[in-house]
Amino acid sequence: MAKKKKLPLAYQPVGFVLGWSSGWLSGLAFRKTWQAIRHEDDAPDALDRDRGWGEILLAAAIQGAIFAVVRSAVDRAGAKAIERSTGTWPASEKKGRA
Repeated sequence: MAKKKKLPLAYQPVGFVLGWSSGWLSGLAFRKTWQAIRHEDDAPDALDRDRGWGEILLAAAIQGAIFAVVRSAVDRAGAKAIERSTGTWPASEKKGRA
């Protein structure tokens, strides 16, 4: 795994805000998705004694997938915005890319 370079100083506060907002947005999306799937307000937690393995693992898988998609979308949008405003991509290029 390649070691990440330090992000440019201009991107660091933006990255913090984007990270926080992606966490908040993914939590909201997960709650709405769980309500649509199970018609329940509360998703199961790993320590919910009255919930079965299948329900707990399903909730965790859905939550993880939503988090990954939202975080990637928000990170990508932020990087594109930084590139448009500064002319520089906020992360280092990977070696071996054409």
